[in-house]
Amino acid sequence: MVGGWEKSAAAWIASQGEAGDFTRRHVLDSVMLGQVAGRGYRRALDIGCGEGRFCRMIAPHVASVTGIDPAPSLIAEARRRDPSGDYRLGRAEQLDFADASVDLVVSYLSFIDIEQIDRAIAEIARILAPGGTLLVANLNGFNTAAANGGWQTAWRGGKRHFAIDDYLVARPNRAAWCGIDVINWHRPMSTYMTLLIGAGLRLTLFEEPAPTGGDPARADAYRRAPYAHVMTWRRD
Repeated sequence: MVGGWEKSAAAWIASQGEAGDFTRRHVLDSVMLGQVAGRGYRRALDIGCGEGRFCRMIAPHVASVTGIDPAPSLIAEARRRDPSGDYRLGRAEQLDFADASVDLVVSYLSFIDIEQIDRAIAEIARILAPGGTLLVANLNGFNTAAANGGWQTAWRGGKRHFAIDDYLVARPNRAAWCGIDVINWHRPMSTYMTLLIGAGLRLTLFEEPAPTGGDPARADAYRRAPYAHVMTWRRD
């Protein structure tokens, strides 16, 4: 929800810094950037760009980058950090872009924040040019279906297993950490796949990256229950 992200903007900005969090720095960034660099994209749109970190990362590799986000404070911070960048208030469910006008759309951990994901995916497909790419990093459904906090602790301490429940039931989940308090949406993987295929997009990449670096204990926990994946979809 927009209100949650606007109220949480200061905490989010502080938690990310310039380098980003563990998941971005040590799991997703290299794969996401590898799908952009050297591919000759002309116009990119980053949906849910937040404070603009990934826009700044891909700017040297794309002729034109626009970031949109519905939270005014996040857009203000993006503009502060990158005064020459193009950052706009906007929502994925109603994109202010012409049909077939963008050849790269990025959703970097933002699908889970979008309530009307069907409308958002239809809008993305509408603005993608033929041959264009949708690049997605998203949370795994078994993570967003976590039960009792996810990791269950053995009686002697230590992580025993990761619990899930009601995987097939789409629902909003409250996510609160480091002063951030927002709503994420759990959906089974089939929901995303069905909508993306139905929008006329074709899957060209699916990866579940392992951590490279970072805190060893956190990396070990991630390998036991990885919670993110990367997809690319092509508009033929």
